[in-house]
Parts: sequence; structure tokens; C-alpha cells
Amino acid sequence: MTEIPKPAELAKRGGCWFQSGAVQIHLGVEQDFRPAKKAHPALRCKNYDALLAAITTAEVSVEETNDIPGVRRCHIHDPFGNRIELVCAD
Repeated sequence: MTEIPKPAELAKRGGCWFQSGAVQIHLGVEQDFRPAKKAHPALRCKNYDALLAAITTAEVSVEETNDIPGVRRCHIHDPFGNRIELVCAD
């Protein structure tokens, strides 16, 4: 994803926006930050196996789960400790 500029009025609040194709992710900041260990976004990912291989190569811990029949998914943590779910869209 590529970082894109926020509208001037919103940029005053901090955070950043990213875009890839038609998809955008907006990230905000909080003064009293603590990582979200349970609450999390879920991202549908194409080329899921290649993505997991790249993540593993980058030495990011991948926690795969099979608790939803027919759904391939896993959890990772960003560098700040926030949980992120990746769901196979293949």
C-alpha cells in the first residue's frame, strides 16, 4: 500500500492513510496508546500462500487458526503489538 495525503483538516489530528487500488486503510492515533490484543481489523487477502511465505520470511510470527470451517485465516501482530487478522480470498 502507498501512503496518501489526508485532507488538511484531518491531517491536524495525526495518523495516516494508505491506498492500494480502490482499497484504503485509515490509521488514527491516540495519546494514551496501548496495543489492541483482541480487537482487530480483518483483511481479505489474495495470493494468501505467497503473502504468508513473505511474512514468514520477514520473521513475523504467524498464528494460523482453523476454527471456522472452510475459512483459511491467521493472525499476525504489527510492530506495535496490534493484532491483525488475514483471511484468504483466493
